Amino acid sequence: MSRRTESGTRARTGGGTTPPRTRTRTPRTRTRDADAMAVTAFVLGLVGLLVMNLILGPTAVVLGALALHRHTTRPGRARLGIALGLADLAILACLVTADGTWSWSLT
Repeated sequence: MSRRTESGTRARTGGGTTPPRTRTRTPRTRTRDADAMAVTAFVLGLVGLLVMNLILGPTAVVLGALALHRHTTRPGRARLGIALGLADLAILACLVTADGTWSWSLT
């Protein structure tokens, strides 16, 4: 049974109410999320060696650390993501000190 409220929408009356559904995170989905973070950290660190060092490097470091914190089944890939992210920042520091730019230059 339903009735109209002041705003014109229908409100449920009578009967039992069901609690709202909440998504519970199972350990399996947490592990899958951590594995995805490890792979993403690796890919971003690798791509960051070539372009957008300033953004992709720190992102790779953070995602790799989060994946390790969440006990990924791919700890090697997470560590590689962290190492590549730090390498991105090292390359960026070299570029800035060498020619005063924040990006690669061919000249």
